[in-house]
Amino acid sequence: MTAPALVALAHGSRDPRSAATIKALVAEVRTMRPDLRVEAAFLELSKPSFETVVDRLVKKGHDEIVVVPLLLTEAYHATVDVPSAIAEMTAKHPGVQIRATAILGLEPCFLEVLDIRMREALSEARARELDALVLAAAGSSDPLANQAVARLARLWGSHHKLPVTAAFASSSPPATGEAVRAFRAEGRRHIAVASLFLAPGFLPDRAKELALEAGAVAVSEPLGAHPELARTILARYAVGAVELVPV
Repeated sequence: MTAPALVALAHGSRDPRSAATIKALVAEVRTMRPDLRVEAAFLELSKPSFETVVDRLVKKGHDEIVVVPLLLTEAYHATVDVPSAIAEMTAKHPGVQIRATAILGLEPCFLEVLDIRMREALSEARARELDALVLAAAGSSDPLANQAVARLARLWGSHHKLPVTAAFASSSPPATGEAVRAFRAEGRRHIAVASLFLAPGFLPDRAKELALEAGAVAVSEPLGAHPELARTILARYAVGAVELVPV
């Protein structure tokens, strides 16, 4: 019996670096599970589209598809866009089971990836001493999504015994520059910013620009194609594949 296909569904971006990073992450998943059919797809702005990927899989004979949304918070894309895309493809292919899993989310293990990216940024900036951290995320009009980022920021700060605040690139204050300036107003001068984004793009670039303008000593790169994220994708897939099994 063929295992369900895995579609890693990202939002998409006009920035080609974003799609390249998502595809590299999916390649990491394929390396871990060469027995699975694993595809990257995008809701908009990047190719291949979700419709194109599902059509291709159906044509190849796959009648069970598990979709893992590559989203970090339960915001609009997770609650509206993904269910809508699933419903559309289910209607188009009535004989095919298409199930979305829980989103990638904000796993505590991602803090290890944040630390790796931060060490890289500090090394490049030749900065050693830190007295505050900012965790920069996309931001959402949904307060629960922003609260999830703030909780992760507090957990990260407790690991490093440093004050940490969450900042957002859109929709919600504070912006990264505001967060850095607030720490500087307290007399802190060695403030680093971690990028809680999956891939490069306009929002991470803007967050970095504002942070450096405000006096941050270093800004890390997005999480990127790290094995920890690939393992989380496979964990989400495993749950979704089990749910497809008839009781």
